[in-house]
Amino acid sequence: MVDSDYYTGKVCLVTGANSGIGYAISEELLKRGAIVYMAGRSREKVAAATGQLSAYGDRARPLVVDVTKQEQVQKGIEDTAAEAGRLDFLFNNAGVGGTIPFEVATLEDWKAIIDTNIWSVVYGVHAAVPIMLKQGFGHVVNTSSIAGIVPPPFQALYSLTKYGVTGLTESLKYEYVDKGFYFSTICPANIATPIFNKGIDGQAHGDLKIPDDAYPADKAAALILDRVAEHRGIIVVPEEPYTDLWKGYILGAPEVEERLQQMARERREAFEKGGTYF
Repeated sequence: MVDSDYYTGKVCLVTGANSGIGYAISEELLKRGAIVYMAGRSREKVAAATGQLSAYGDRARPLVVDVTKQEQVQKGIEDTAAEAGRLDFLFNNAGVGGTIPFEVATLEDWKAIIDTNIWSVVYGVHAAVPIMLKQGFGHVVNTSSIAGIVPPPFQALYSLTKYGVTGLTESLKYEYVDKGFYFSTICPANIATPIFNKGIDGQAHGDLKIPDDAYPADKAAALILDRVAEHRGIIVVPEEPYTDLWKGYILGAPEVEERLQQMARERREAFEKGGTYF
C-alpha cells in the first residue's frame, strides 16, 4: 500500500535533475507535493529545467553542483538542509553510460566513469548521513542500473560502477535499519532518456537511438516513487520482464546465460564492423 502523503512537504535533493530520470523524478516529486532542489553542474541547464516546472512555484529550486567535486556536493547538501531546515530525501541520480570493449578502454575512461558513477554517490551519502542521523529520519535513493544486478557484456566499466552503487546501498540499508531512515537502489533497464547518446565523458555523441522497447521516463518515475514509499531496497524498473531476468541470472537459468552470451556475440560483431558503443 503506497502512502499517498509520503512526499508531501518533504525536502528532496535530486542530482542529475536537468534531464532523463532525474528530471522525471523531480517532476513526479513536485506532483506529489514535495520541495525539490534540482541539482546539475550547468547553471543554464538547471535554470531551464526548473523553469519548465514553474507551475509548481518556488517548490522547484535550482542548485548548481558538479557531483564529481566533493566540496561542491558537500556544500550543496549542507546548504540545502540549512535553508530548508532539514533534508528528507537525497536522490543520487547523476551518472553516465558506457558500452565499450574492455580492450579499447583507457585508464582515463575508467577514471571518468568511476568519478561520476561511484564517487558522486559516495560524496552524497557521506554528506547526507550525518544530517539524517542528527534528524533521526531520511531516505537516500541511489540510482544504479539493471547492469548493477545483471552484468551485460561490453559494459565492464559501467557494470563495475553500478554493482558498486548497489552493494553500497544495500549494505547501508541494513546498517541503518534501526536508525530511523532508509536506503533504496533504483535499477533501471532501458528507459527513454538521453543517456543512450552520452558517452563515458558525459557528452552527447548522437550516434545511438533510444531502444524501441524503452520504458517512458514519466512512468518510470511514478513507479520508482511508489516503491521508495514502500521502503523497497532494490527497485527494478520496469519490473517486468527485468525482475525475472535478475532472478534468472541469480539462479543460473540456462536461458539467461544464453541471452547474455548472444548479446556478447552481437555486440562484438557490431564493434568489429565499425559500430560504436557508448
